[in-house]
Amino acid sequence: MHRATWTAVSVALVALLAAGCGAAAAKQPAGGPPKPPDADEQARAAEGMIRASQGALAPVYAPLAEYLVDHLGLAGSSGVGIDVGSGPGTLIVELAKRTRMHWVNADINPHFFPHFYRLAEEAGVGHRASAVRADARRLPFRSNWADAIVSRGSFHFWGDRDDRRKGFAEIYRVLAPGGVAYIGRGFSPNLPVETARRIRARKVKYDREELADQLRGIMKELAVANYQVHLPNPPGAEGVNYGLWVEFRKPDADGE
Repeated sequence: MHRATWTAVSVALVALLAAGCGAAAAKQPAGGPPKPPDADEQARAAEGMIRASQGALAPVYAPLAEYLVDHLGLAGSSGVGIDVGSGPGTLIVELAKRTRMHWVNADINPHFFPHFYRLAEEAGVGHRASAVRADARRLPFRSNWADAIVSRGSFHFWGDRDDRRKGFAEIYRVLAPGGVAYIGRGFSPNLPVETARRIRARKVKYDREELADQLRGIMKELAVANYQVHLPNPPGAEGVNYGLWVEFRKPDADGE
């Protein structure tokens, strides 16, 4: 079978399994889904982010994938991983190269997907990469399904604090027992400081401590017991904002 056909079959199978044949998908909130953005606007946004992923942000993804695989213990894992708001899918491709997992790009903007599939095919991981149009606040996956869920640079686009709470609640719902999530923005601590400093020359402004407190509050409201908020600060990184991340796990069948 042609590789492109395999990719199409993979997408169909993952979408079917993820939605549980429609029986266990998340319920839409009252009022239905929000009006989608203008298609031209989405296309322009996708083009801009794709350029950034190939340019200024290109050095970020491989170190982040390496760190996630090591830190979360994914090296020998199979199963399913989801990247919420993966956009161009560069992080997914790097994760697929380092694991045996099938990775799903769950993004609200489908204009990213042709680029993502080309990237995955060129890297030789197209058979383990799928894309599903998804709103983080109402993920179209059945509960207790994904072994790992990650997201870089997405959650601050989900909306206000209430929207973020909904997004984290959905991620927790979709995680399989024993599954792990690592959600945030910025860099992994293994990114060389000189690289981080060069990228941060564009000056991203936000209060890390304030945002960390918000994430802690959301975790407590959702009764997530096993979580940590990470604020990377590698040696020599004084004055460089490495961002922040929240890591949480769902108890396994034994409640651990």
